[in-house]
Amino acid sequence: MKVSLLMLAAATVVAVAPNSRPAPTGLMCELLAEPDRAAITDSSPEFTWIVPGERKDEVQTAYEIRVASSPELLESAKRSLWSSGKVRSDRSTAVTYAGRPLESNQTYWWQVRTWNRGDKASPWSVPQRFRTGVLRSAGAAAGTRKPQERITVTRYPLVRSEVAPTAVTQMGDGHYFLDFGRAAFAGLRLTLDNPQPGRRVVVHLGEALDGPRRVHRKPGGSIRYHRAEVELQPGRHTYLVPLGPKDGREMPAHIGPVMPYRYAEIENAPARLDRESARQLVAHYPFSDTAARFTSSDRKLNDIWELCRYSMKATSFCGVYVDGDRERLPYEADAYINQLGHYASDREFTLARYSHEYLMQHPTWPTEWILHSPLMAWADYMHTGDADSLAEFYPDLKAKTLLALARPDGLVSTVERGVSKEVLASVYSTRMRDIVDWPMAERDGYEMRPVNTVVNAFHYRSLVLMARIAEALEKPQEAREFRQAAERVAKAINTRLFDTKAGLYVDGEGSAHSSLHANLFPLAFDLVPADRRAKVAEFVRSKGMACSVYAAQYLMEALYTAGLDDHALALMTAPGDRSWAHMVYDVGTTITLEAWDNKYKPNQDWNHAWGAAPANIIPRFVMGVEPLEPAFRTVRIRPQPGNLEHATLDLPTVRGPIHVAFQAGSQQFELTVRLPANTRAEVHLPRRGTTAGEVLVDGKKRKARVEGSFLVVEGIGSGEHRFALPASR
Repeated sequence: MKVSLLMLAAATVVAVAPNSRPAPTGLMCELLAEPDRAAITDSSPEFTWIVPGERKDEVQTAYEIRVASSPELLESAKRSLWSSGKVRSDRSTAVTYAGRPLESNQTYWWQVRTWNRGDKASPWSVPQRFRTGVLRSAGAAAGTRKPQERITVTRYPLVRSEVAPTAVTQMGDGHYFLDFGRAAFAGLRLTLDNPQPGRRVVVHLGEALDGPRRVHRKPGGSIRYHRAEVELQPGRHTYLVPLGPKDGREMPAHIGPVMPYRYAEIENAPARLDRESARQLVAHYPFSDTAARFTSSDRKLNDIWELCRYSMKATSFCGVYVDGDRERLPYEADAYINQLGHYASDREFTLARYSHEYLMQHPTWPTEWILHSPLMAWADYMHTGDADSLAEFYPDLKAKTLLALARPDGLVSTVERGVSKEVLASVYSTRMRDIVDWPMAERDGYEMRPVNTVVNAFHYRSLVLMARIAEALEKPQEAREFRQAAERVAKAINTRLFDTKAGLYVDGEGSAHSSLHANLFPLAFDLVPADRRAKVAEFVRSKGMACSVYAAQYLMEALYTAGLDDHALALMTAPGDRSWAHMVYDVGTTITLEAWDNKYKPNQDWNHAWGAAPANIIPRFVMGVEPLEPAFRTVRIRPQPGNLEHATLDLPTVRGPIHVAFQAGSQQFELTVRLPANTRAEVHLPRRGTTAGEVLVDGKKRKARVEGSFLVVEGIGSGEHRFALPASR
């Protein structure tokens, strides 16, 4: 007899004694929260769970995993495929299957229980079902498989959600205007009553308006508009509005063609339309709308967060991060910003990993985009704790640092000596060209030189992260070599690409021009020595938003790194046409734009996730939550509130949600933190003028380390904790 998940859950609840520990939740197999919806190809999948417990300082001291071919067999060690026994470990992420070989195209079940500090066992988790597809050979050496075989991650199929219009307005006889509230990549379904044959309904779909309640017929650029006609049959029928040929690009058959639109106009409707007459058929990757939450005392910042958060869902429609509707192609820089924003919006990691691994083998042409690959790989590892992807692509990641182009002083150039066919082949590319920023008019007058400062700043950053990747893969000698190479590059940048008289970085070797870009990237990547930091930071501050929506990601990182949170927040919420507020309030878009405004990029599309930097900047810097160890085993919480009076964040992580809230005053700062079990934090409080070396933690004084403008308390365990500055003396 088959046992349903509901029955198993009920049995688990009944079996738990009063006041006993809860069971593990949030189970993932191969980073999939619903692994039975996909076909896993890893013959040794990894298991992850959220450790139970809401009390303070709750940690896992041991775990036990069972895997079987049916839920009934889980209780039998002899008949199960794997029973790990009690394993003394705090590891709760990316635990590798170590049982009897799994078979292709089969269904399996797994569950886990944990022990706490008092050596008390939790109940077993509700079993989770997972399916295998055609399993990859476990014996194949890393780096030897065909491109698709090298993909280490299993993706979900795309899903289609039905959205009703938020408003239906009758404009005239048979003429209706529909607003779906948000733009989405979607089709349109109409259900209409028609008394006579041969009637044709005209449908207009679009992203922009041309006056109140009129879909813009000629929006220009890559802003989308589509006109279609639907011939009606007698009686009540449901129709799919036909879209254009290009709308079917990259879309699976079960989804069908989609285009980005928010508004619809229906002409010649045979009967009255209401909210039940139409459905926007939205294509997207599985996404939780409630996993993340942010609110603050600044309404504009709240609206910007929601714009950027929703952009993560809306632009997932291809099952890989793409640049928008015009091309529907993956690009590394776009994907990196998308990746960071997606992590902050949902407890979902597979789409980011797939996009990164696809781009590893199908790179684009900009030099800096190639150099983004180690950044994407490291972000994946820090958020998941799963090193499978690092191991598979390690040789390729080494090549993508572009060390092969380095001169004796460590600086690289794609122009000085050119890029050989061998180097291009090592990074899977056919061409390479420096980009700095895009469109070109957003470069702040940057002087393109053979030895380029922005390119070399990215080269430095990639080497720093490759050293950490080598350490994670237990390659200490290579880690030392990468660190030495990074130090060599830093020295060369700070001597050859720095104007000592002006106290600023120049655009490249031989240049006398100092652009915003030449200075913001070294500042963001911690290349600027302490004695130069104030001058460089002030220059970056003085330039405002003299860059594109892409470079704004790193501008925000640079400003927060330099402690200029007031200025960063002001830029993020600024009026004018170079701001996210402009997107929300002036343009009226509900998905971030490719550029600040049409006048800066006339062919821009209105659905580009690389314009959504605040989706990750707000959690990482305004609220200050970042992992210090892989999979958030240790987390740093360092809020930089600017002039915000209060703010609250619920951030999804692989170990469970992290809650951070603060109340800020001119001389006071109060912080509430709630951490999931098996997690520890390093908490930084803004000093707000206090000279004390103490912090109030849960009402008790505790010694704090002074670190610049912060008071730092280490070793904060799970559960809820309250922090405050001591009363002024």
